[in-house]
Amino acid sequence: MTTPRLHPDTLAQLPHDVLRPRYARERLRGGIVHLGIGAFHRAHQAAVTQAALHADAADAHSLDWGIVGVSLRRPDTRDALAPQQGLYTLALRGVRDDGSRFVQLQVIGAVMAVLVAADDPDAVLERIAHEDARIVSLTVTEKGYCHDPATGTLNFSDPGIAHDLLHAGAPVTAIGYLARGLQRRMARGLPPLTLLSCDNIAANGDTLRGLLLAFCARVDGALHDWVAERCGFPNAMVDRIVPKTTVDDAARISAALGVEDAWPVVGEPFLQWVMEDRFVAGRPRWEAGGAQFVEHAHPFETLKHRLVNGSHSTMAYLGMVAGWATTDRAIAVPAMRALVAGMMEQEMQPTLPALPGLDTAAYRRDLLARFANPALQHKTSQIAMDGSQKIPQRLLAPIRERLRAGAPFPRLALGVAGWLHFLRGRDEHGAEYRIEDPLASSLRALLAEAEARHAREADRIAAIASFTPVFGDLAASRVFVETLATQTRMLRERGVLATIAAVAGTQASAA
Repeated sequence: MTTPRLHPDTLAQLPHDVLRPRYARERLRGGIVHLGIGAFHRAHQAAVTQAALHADAADAHSLDWGIVGVSLRRPDTRDALAPQQGLYTLALRGVRDDGSRFVQLQVIGAVMAVLVAADDPDAVLERIAHEDARIVSLTVTEKGYCHDPATGTLNFSDPGIAHDLLHAGAPVTAIGYLARGLQRRMARGLPPLTLLSCDNIAANGDTLRGLLLAFCARVDGALHDWVAERCGFPNAMVDRIVPKTTVDDAARISAALGVEDAWPVVGEPFLQWVMEDRFVAGRPRWEAGGAQFVEHAHPFETLKHRLVNGSHSTMAYLGMVAGWATTDRAIAVPAMRALVAGMMEQEMQPTLPALPGLDTAAYRRDLLARFANPALQHKTSQIAMDGSQKIPQRLLAPIRERLRAGAPFPRLALGVAGWLHFLRGRDEHGAEYRIEDPLASSLRALLAEAEARHAREADRIAAIASFTPVFGDLAASRVFVETLATQTRMLRERGVLATIAAVAGTQASAA
């Protein structure tokens, strides 16, 4: 007998403890167009949007905030969700105080349609230019901005950007879609939009604005001025750990539902979304779902990038080289826990801007517990993707501040050293792994050349640090080069466990 599919017609069959939409989905309008409708958006912003829809269910205008998702390349999300009319399950997995695990299932209905840009670029442009659209949000990952990670400027040599400047009706990048969609809105006399970046890039709203305006300036001066003067670009910080959903995850969730969900997502109970309230065409009441609106998001963004993301990256690269497959496995190693705790407290926290009211010590303790959540099985390989786009703001930015303060940064340097060793593509046990990074070929060639040409570790690091798209001007800092060389030498000679124990000041125990 065939198991029925998750669908509006099967919602009534779900177990009573499964949360589900309580609003008229058939009356949703596409007020939000979201570029990059992957697992993170569906576990984070879409869930908060559903909470806003529930909170304002009596207000007919609340239904203006349905989400039209856009996959820029792959059709898998559309193909899975179309038979379910956009419904999917969010499974929040956590651990109670007594150590027992729990799962809370919620069916999300805020996504009303999914488009695939590669299949029909005009449909995406028309949706951005639709009179219903009021916000275009993005989770396209750091590399999706086609920028230089070290400087935040648009890379006009990027093949996608070069293509989009020449092909107005068939862009391939997020920047191209935004520019060309807004160009249609301007030509039709429609109101401007808010462009909301939800990606982990420094000053994401300001950065998106600069990149988009640089592109528009090459297209049309009037478009540049229209976007600059009328569109909104709030800065925002998002936080929720969302591991990649496995086949086993989907099977367990479907079994619990009693119907098949082909495309569920998994996340932790913790959620944070902090935004500047600069929306030029209205917004949902996201605060009903836990979002926080502030005058300046930069302090919260810096907190997230450094303590959460910087720690994650450090665990991921060292963990991959050591053969530790998940973050809970990595943080269970006493030396790794001590390394991450010490890095957050002694090297990252002094670089954070003031956050009145935040108990930073409690935040760090809670963060260690989040990393240790065994119910998530967050793979280090997932976190390790696209390091060239992440390292500049996660680790190199606080290193720059430590350098300016004349303060040491051995733990931060070890995180960067772990990344360089990760780029070799093989762990300490000889197992090979795939490296997914837009600059992987350039970086690996640079590593090989540096090792072939230089015998001294410091000379190798100086050559590698001259790669300005990632390191900027850090090669000019003798302290940076020598500190990083010390850590790479230790990893090479002593291995991951002994090195992190030495840097953290603990015993080298893997248990």
